[in-house]
Amino acid sequence: MEHRAPLIRLVFLLILVGLIASLSPRVLADGLEAGAQPQVTIAAVEQHYEAAPLAQPTVRLKDIARFDGVRENQLTGLGLVVGLDGTGDSRGLSIRMVTNMLTRFGVDIDPADMRTRNVAAVMVTANLPAFARAGDRLDVTVSSIGDAKSLQGGFLLQTPLRGADNQVYAVAQGPLSIGGFNVRGGGSQSQSNHPTIARGPGIAIVEREIWGEALPIEDGQLNLVLHSGDFTTAYRTAEEINKRFGSDTAYARDSTSVTLNIPAAYRQNVIGFLAEVEEIEVAPDTAGRVVINERTGTVVIGQSVRVATVAVAHGNLKVSISEEARVSQPPPFSNGETVVTTATTLEVEEEGGQLMVLPGTATIGDLVNVLNTVGATPRDIIAILQAIKEAGALYGELEII
Repeated sequence: MEHRAPLIRLVFLLILVGLIASLSPRVLADGLEAGAQPQVTIAAVEQHYEAAPLAQPTVRLKDIARFDGVRENQLTGLGLVVGLDGTGDSRGLSIRMVTNMLTRFGVDIDPADMRTRNVAAVMVTANLPAFARAGDRLDVTVSSIGDAKSLQGGFLLQTPLRGADNQVYAVAQGPLSIGGFNVRGGGSQSQSNHPTIARGPGIAIVEREIWGEALPIEDGQLNLVLHSGDFTTAYRTAEEINKRFGSDTAYARDSTSVTLNIPAAYRQNVIGFLAEVEEIEVAPDTAGRVVINERTGTVVIGQSVRVATVAVAHGNLKVSISEEARVSQPPPFSNGETVVTTATTLEVEEEGGQLMVLPGTATIGDLVNVLNTVGATPRDIIAILQAIKEAGALYGELEII
């Protein structure tokens, strides 16, 4: 037995080697080699992306909708900013406002004697949020309405903020921040951001509450209003709410509003019901749209945009005009005069535009890939998209801003 054990091991190893040798051709035929990395072809990648559906993001309802009656109110006021380092108004409204203020303090002064650059007349704006209570703090935006150079380092004096009904709802007073700087000296200037608009974080105090402000609940119903009207989104919203609370909880009234029937279990806890509704996630739908900003060369294309098969030839025409001054010098001992003439050179260069076929694409990514492949710049893409729209081959809205 002791002599047979090594022999048995040897026979087993020979059989194992034979099996490996017989399997090697199959492995090589399948394209798999020892130590080789799997290869992914471009065709496989393209096939994967063509088969993959468009990714539709899901968002919370609180990010795309609001409850009816929950809204902000705009406030406006006219005020004075003091403490400026010679960058305020040189004349006009600010001087008269300072004169009126000094009169209230018992100081009489002729406006013609006022020569100050440390004061600026400003317009103060703020938004009063829903259900704001007296004593709440608000952020304000302060904008110069005179010829002030900068509001840097300024302090806003007490300014009443009024609503559309001319009632005072808040009062603002405090230091301002422009979020940058404006430095001048020796004829030079260095500026960051916009120095004539400033922010006052939390310097306004709510003094009056909006009377009778409450959730407009009638017969146990409340409306949910979408920020962007869309029938598909409204229908999906109602469906997701019904999945959560029951089939009779919500129904879409139109493209912007969904009516909610408060369940009986939440009649004594309406806020809890609204909080749960806000957290429901919905996949909003959008219309196909192409937004173009010709000033900056920006092109934004929505994922729902489609393009039919179309042939496009695009080329650029460059015209260059240059002028060169030439001096005409007369020969020596002649009566001629030296004359300066201008030579104008006109060059016209036209880039060759090849005719290319843009196939009917399944996704907007395919369209972008085709345009990038032919080397189209943002300006070229703008011109091409406008021409495709005019040809009736662009299925979507074309908006130019």
